[in-house]
Amino acid sequence: MIRYTLVCENGHDFEGWFRSSDSYDAQAADGLVACLACGSTKVAKAMMAPALAKTVALSPDRSRSTVEPPASASVAVPSADVPVMAEPERQLRALMRAMREHVTRTADNVGPRFPEEARRMHYGEAESRPIYGEASPAEARALVEEGIDVAPLPALPGDLN
Repeated sequence: MIRYTLVCENGHDFEGWFRSSDSYDAQAADGLVACLACGSTKVAKAMMAPALAKTVALSPDRSRSTVEPPASASVAVPSADVPVMAEPERQLRALMRAMREHVTRTADNVGPRFPEEARRMHYGEAESRPIYGEASPAEARALVEEGIDVAPLPALPGDLN
């Protein structure tokens, strides 16, 4: 059985299991593969990481070693007439990226000193100004419990690559 991540013309993604690649192609051509969210039969395979199993092989000295699958594994690419990302998601990501760029351009990066600096400003020990930095989830929770307004700065998947 082969599991495909599928995407419809409206950008909904879902999974489908097929006996073979030919089975998927035949069912899709006959309009039998439909989106679970909107019922569209205009569906394509979405890009997905291949699920490759590691194998154990015996090395010349007869000890076991793990053999990684080849890095040149193929990935299914959606057809050009089906969007990989729906327009609302594209707009949301653009807004999140613009917000992040605005904050990093107009605020001071205080790095790991963020919790300490936020407290100093909150209690009037330092001049209030826009800042951003790093805080663990526990530190952020403690700041909120003290009544200090904080919010995570969104990072999109492509921003970290």
